[in-house]
Amino acid sequence: MTALPDFNDVLAAARRIAPMVHHTPVLTSRLLNAQTGAELFFKAETFQRVGAFKFRGAANAIARLDDAQKRRGVVAFSSGNHAQAIALAAARADVPAVIVMPADSPAIKRAATQAYGAEIVLYDRFTENREVIGQALSTERGLALIPPFEHPDIIAGQGTAALELFHACGPLDMLVAPVGGGG
Repeated sequence: MTALPDFNDVLAAARRIAPMVHHTPVLTSRLLNAQTGAELFFKAETFQRVGAFKFRGAANAIARLDDAQKRRGVVAFSSGNHAQAIALAAARADVPAVIVMPADSPAIKRAATQAYGAEIVLYDRFTENREVIGQALSTERGLALIPPFEHPDIIAGQGTAALELFHACGPLDMLVAPVGGGG
């Protein structure tokens, strides 16, 4: 991976993707505040396009491609949210997208990814490696590989969720982010 993005990269991503993303609400809970003795804020990224913060990173990564790469297209690997995010961001930018998904990924995730216009390449997660398949497709077809993590444009775009939170709430004593999947 190239260098990690810095705060200026997140600011630039926020400007770049502003027309594409939903400004999601920040929610609070009196009950949880009382139970914890703290003031808690929840960034409701379930209201983001594709139902996840992943669209922010995908939109930024697609927007950062040069025109020649946009014409050739992109490839990504994911069993769900990143797949849908890349598919939608690519469709909105008129960029061909190929998504490598496990054959046993949830049918609703595959259907949504396909509905956004992406070509899906299925693989067996027990006997095949999605990164190897993605890299091979990238090489064979000249596609830009956009992994779900460890990509500076993905990280900067996804960082815009926290930026919105800081703008809404001001300084925080602590930021807690759930971690799941590979991203």
